Amino acid sequence: MPVLAASSSPSDRTYSVAVGVILAFAALEILAITIHFGAEYRSERATLEATKAPATPASVKPGATPAPPQASAPSSAALSASDRLLKEANVLRERGDTANALARLQDASQRDPRNPQVLAEMAAIYESIQLYDRSNETWRKIQDLGPSAGPLYELADMKLRVGAAATPSPGVPMDTAGKPLDAEGLPEGSIFGVINIETEQIPDPDAETNFRLKVGIKKRDGVAIDHSKLRIMVLFYDSLDNDKVVSTDADVNYEWMNPKHDWVESNPETLIVTYLRSKTHAITSEAALSAAAAAVTPGKNSSRSKKRSESAANTESIDPGRRQYLGYVIRILYDDKLQTVRADPPRLINDAPNSSLSP
Repeated sequence: MPVLAASSSPSDRTYSVAVGVILAFAALEILAITIHFGAEYRSERATLEATKAPATPASVKPGATPAPPQASAPSSAALSASDRLLKEANVLRERGDTANALARLQDASQRDPRNPQVLAEMAAIYESIQLYDRSNETWRKIQDLGPSAGPLYELADMKLRVGAAATPSPGVPMDTAGKPLDAEGLPEGSIFGVINIETEQIPDPDAETNFRLKVGIKKRDGVAIDHSKLRIMVLFYDSLDNDKVVSTDADVNYEWMNPKHDWVESNPETLIVTYLRSKTHAITSEAALSAAAAAVTPGKNSSRSKKRSESAANTESIDPGRRQYLGYVIRILYDDKLQTVRADPPRLINDAPNSSLSP
């Protein structure tokens, strides 16, 4: 039985090869396009995500939770203890209570000795009560701080070169230290004050100078006092050869007009101070006069006398010049706080040798 064999023509084989080649090239081109656009898509997406992602602070590690923003610091730091005391002192000084203001400033100065603001306020108060020695000493401390004290350094330099002087406001009644007087006639913030001083000459043919001062001392109404805390100082001064100011060597006597002088039966109380220089009075050394400063303690009824010639009896040195009465300085202190100052002539507060005397 005959067998039939199938066979393809040459044209069919050529067509098949051509189609296969075309399909292969098409597949390769599709693959290349896919790879190309896939790479561009990944690049653009990475760039877009980078622009949208928030910047991570350098101090925060990636993946860590950022700390919440801190509250802004206050505009000014808390006041130090010295600054607080300085502020309190300024308030007290504006009220006229210079004694307590000075106590606050002294406390502040101990805490911060190089605070120029504290030192300047202290110097100003010393100057206002005409304690110029202490004022200059305090200005000098500011000067020692140098330019670091700022404008206060220049002010201190000027004060030390030109000198300080009390400048009371026109029309405002003040005591000699420049403290304003209130409606009671007392320095603002003080418990005691001097409301009047009378000078009475005593005829005495044997005396070169003989007079008495009647000092009216008033207590503030409604204020309880302790007699033991009150101190009244009356210092007399002479001129030596009409030039030098020296403590007097005359005989000085103190006596209260009211034996009780407790400011209960009468207010004010009057202290009588007598100054006596006889024509034959020996001129004594100034070195022996320091013990003659008046310190009157209320509560004692007996009069008190200072015999300057007796206190100098054991000294050998004597002043060779001629003495004449010059004036006085009166200071009243209560509880170791200066209440008021009176002086005649006023320059004695600055010129007298014991003008800065205080507890």
